[in-house]
Amino acid sequence: MTQTLPTRPADTAAAPARGAWRATAILAIILTGQFMAVLDASIVNVAIPSIRSGLGTSGSALQLIVAGYVIAYAVLLVTGARLGDRFTQRRAFIAGLALFTVASLACGLAWNAVALIVFRFVQGAGAAAMIPQVMTVIQRDFSGQARAKALSVYSAIISGGVVVGQVLGGLIVDADLFGSGWRGVFLVNVPVGAVLLVLAPRVLPADGPRFDRKLDLAGLTVLTVSVLLLVVPLVLGAEQDWPAWTWIALGASAFGAVTFALVERRVARRGGAPLFAREALRAPGLLLTAATLLVVMATFGGWMFVMAIHLQNTLGYSALHAGLVFVPMGAVFALASLNWQRVPERFHRAMIPLALVLGAATMTVLAAMLRNGAEPGPFALVVFGLMGLGFGLAFTPLMTRTLATVPRAVAADASGILVTHVQLGIVVGIASFGTVFLSLAGATTVSAARALGVTGMAEGATVLLAAAFASRAAR
Repeated sequence: MTQTLPTRPADTAAAPARGAWRATAILAIILTGQFMAVLDASIVNVAIPSIRSGLGTSGSALQLIVAGYVIAYAVLLVTGARLGDRFTQRRAFIAGLALFTVASLACGLAWNAVALIVFRFVQGAGAAAMIPQVMTVIQRDFSGQARAKALSVYSAIISGGVVVGQVLGGLIVDADLFGSGWRGVFLVNVPVGAVLLVLAPRVLPADGPRFDRKLDLAGLTVLTVSVLLLVVPLVLGAEQDWPAWTWIALGASAFGAVTFALVERRVARRGGAPLFAREALRAPGLLLTAATLLVVMATFGGWMFVMAIHLQNTLGYSALHAGLVFVPMGAVFALASLNWQRVPERFHRAMIPLALVLGAATMTVLAAMLRNGAEPGPFALVVFGLMGLGFGLAFTPLMTRTLATVPRAVAADASGILVTHVQLGIVVGIASFGTVFLSLAGATTVSAARALGVTGMAEGATVLLAAAFASRAAR
């Protein structure tokens, strides 16, 4: 048994400072990794026209390039959390970061559309191993007000990264450093990932608890197949004039969802660890929150995808110009996400559904304004800002308030469920609303603008459904 040496006054005074510095460093590393992963779900949007011309890709291939990353990220997320429990969050984060960084390099060097789609799936797998560890570290190593602040920044990064990706992607494509063009949106991850790989082993705590969490390979297989059966026909159907196999696949995806529920129940009865743990599913409001987030991100992700194509292909904007259109939305979104707690707590319950109603209204107004081929002028940019306010006052509070009430024992599973629904929402939004837009766009500016109007109004109506879910979840 070792004897503890007396601590000198200078050491006692310095200890809190060292602890605060270390906590800040830990948060900076894991949230930078989180930001990179979220960014890559949207940064490709403004590079779509450049990828199309550079690789000669079809519309369906473009959707798979964007959605492939998110599909892998979504279906492997909970498994990534389990790997963190088995091998420690530090090891899982570093392994996922390494895979993500190498896959980003491969995406930047891709020689055709098929290679890029495959590397995007690998990149999503790396993100799925890395990102679940972020929430677990926050829940485990932060407490009190520090934990609440970390959760707010975490939620803001998840939501705000989608918007920032549009702007940063436009800047990178237009800068065309060393003739990289669209490849730069992937290569930008490489130096950042390399720096994190140097710092993470030195900063992240190595003594985290390890649990023998079983992997639900049966549930993972059924979920993956079900998602692919839903997304692939939505992406390829319009381009191939909806052959019989697309309808068969869509029907099979519904059957797959039922099968997944039955498999999960069987895994639980046998003493296994289903992908979606029962204890987490029973957390107050979690399922309604997950449904709300899925619908919100389906409309939001679909809107960002469609608008990026419309601004560049229909209106002829450069990638940077298209990205800058989203700045008002991104700036207001970030401010709302980080400052929503300043709103008196008695208004929080009503704030979330009302904010979504604002998001629905602004989306509908923008669709009406742009449906005749008009360019977004000053008033449209104000409406974009109000859209950011609506989504910012809904998404981040919804996720933060729900996760803050979840017991630590199931925090990783709960965050996995919510973030899985966020990512699946983006996949469904790109596949469904992207398909509607591309099938209606036609070859003229007028037809493309009208397609945007129809798609935007449909998305506005869908956000109202999310508002109804949020109202129930708040109660």
